[in-house]
Amino acid sequence: MGLLSVKCPYCGSTKVVKFGKHPNGAQQYTCHNKECSRSIFQLDYKYHACAPGIKFRILKMAINGAGVRDISRVLHISTDVVIDTLKKKKTGINK
Repeated sequence: MGLLSVKCPYCGSTKVVKFGKHPNGAQQYTCHNKECSRSIFQLDYKYHACAPGIKFRILKMAINGAGVRDISRVLHISTDVVIDTLKKKKTGINK
């Protein structure tokens, strides 16, 4: 059995410990860095739309001319998530 080095995807800190399991069975972790904006995260998401940075990628692809179906196919998410994300963002690309 090998050792897995886990970093927080939000702040990059290695002060991470296991924090139980999500109802779908995925391992959850918590970040003990005081400056971190999020404290609980997962490494593997069952639903790709929940992964960090996916909304930013949706907006970036839409600005570059990709259609809703193209975005959903490339990112492996539903077209409903793409449409909802585009409706909620009115100005600019903000993380």
